[in-house]
Amino acid sequence: MAGLHGGGTSVIVRLEIHKEQVSFGRIATAIGDAGGDIVAIDVTRAGKTTQTRDITVKVADPEHTETITKALEQLPGVRIINVSDQTFLLHLGGKVEVTPKVPIKNRDDLSRVYTPGVARVCMAIHEDPAKAHSLTIKRNTVAVVSDGTAVLGLGNIGPKAAMPVMEGKAMLFKQMAGVDAFPICLDTQDTEEIIRTVKAIAPTFGGINLEDISSPRCFEIEERLIEELDIPVFHDDQHGTAVVILAGLLNAVKLVGKRMEDCKVVVTGIGAAGIACTKMLLAAGITNVIGVDRHGAIVAGETYANSAWTWYAENTNPNREKGNLSDVIAGADIFIGLSGPGVLKADDVKRMAADPIVFAMANPTPEITPEEAEPYVRVMATGRSDYPNQINNVLCFPGIFRGVLDCRASRITQEMKLAAAKAIASVVGEDELNEYYIIPSVFNHAVVEKVREAVMEAAYDSGVARRRTQREMHESHD
Repeated sequence: MAGLHGGGTSVIVRLEIHKEQVSFGRIATAIGDAGGDIVAIDVTRAGKTTQTRDITVKVADPEHTETITKALEQLPGVRIINVSDQTFLLHLGGKVEVTPKVPIKNRDDLSRVYTPGVARVCMAIHEDPAKAHSLTIKRNTVAVVSDGTAVLGLGNIGPKAAMPVMEGKAMLFKQMAGVDAFPICLDTQDTEEIIRTVKAIAPTFGGINLEDISSPRCFEIEERLIEELDIPVFHDDQHGTAVVILAGLLNAVKLVGKRMEDCKVVVTGIGAAGIACTKMLLAAGITNVIGVDRHGAIVAGETYANSAWTWYAENTNPNREKGNLSDVIAGADIFIGLSGPGVLKADDVKRMAADPIVFAMANPTPEITPEEAEPYVRVMATGRSDYPNQINNVLCFPGIFRGVLDCRASRITQEMKLAAAKAIASVVGEDELNEYYIIPSVFNHAVVEKVREAVMEAAYDSGVARRRTQREMHESHD
């Protein structure tokens, strides 16, 4: 079924089946005719005249589930007891938990982890606060902070509804990089209150990952926290996206035989990610970047209510090109979409320079589908997992935070982000690089370690690392 191309999910349909009225073959046929894919069958109860079966079915979306259940309801001798979505089942009780690193088996253990022994550790930190990094969870713990105002493609759904996303992010931190991350969703959208709250909880954490906070508030929140805290603060929606896009572009440009600094780049969607991405492109040496929003190209000389757009106008579009996307796309080497579905047309791609590179990042429906772009584009990337060249922030944030925690960086600099992008790109070997493989898989275990090493080296070079290198520690003992 075409709808299953997007990956879908699975549901478990529990049926009471009257054996004399209906065969299982008819049930399987009904599910198949409705486009469902049966992946497992379990008999949970068997009687003389009835039996109960759990049927696991691969479906495309909730509407598809409804189509299948309606088909089953039409069958005589079939009663639907329950329909359980496996995604919901996975979320029951939340997806993360806190567990102790050592067991408490006896009185001696208790005295060491709590009272009276813990008092000595408390006083050691009181006398030297820097010891919190070595004697508490601070050395390996990140707060994943959101106010729920810009969640995935869902928008402002609030802090409670944002929790499943933040829990998922915490899982990725742990599995990918061994970082203990905790989801913190704040019941306020007030910029000052968010800043105060994050500052108040900061002593517990070695880093702050801001997530799904709407623009333009996210800019001030991040900038203020960077200046007022002594631990790294990273808004992943901005910088994680920018790092991974640059990583993909480094390989794409290499593949088509162009130089980054010679490329004309058009970016659509000048929000948090679009602005951060543009800053990364400028830092990487590209000089001709044109930002386009629903009102057209952003150009110097125009008046913008958004101060971020004023900065954008002053630092991009050197030739002051005006008009809509179709106007400024002419001759562009690279298109980066951070906007919405269907924004880029096939005719637009035809007007780009030879061997065009298109990164259509809107989810779940990109600015142009790979099927539409394929006849005209040389390299295509999206944010989706069911197409080649997925641009996914998971390639970035675990390794970056692993690196900054290990070197106790006070902040994440532009040099560290550039180093992370180059490290991600380097995972794809020269002999592997092709139009369908410009960026490594999120499950490639080499990514986190390469990003970690590159970020640490850049942190030392930038002067923001506070933990000495192994060489320095060795020399101090000589």
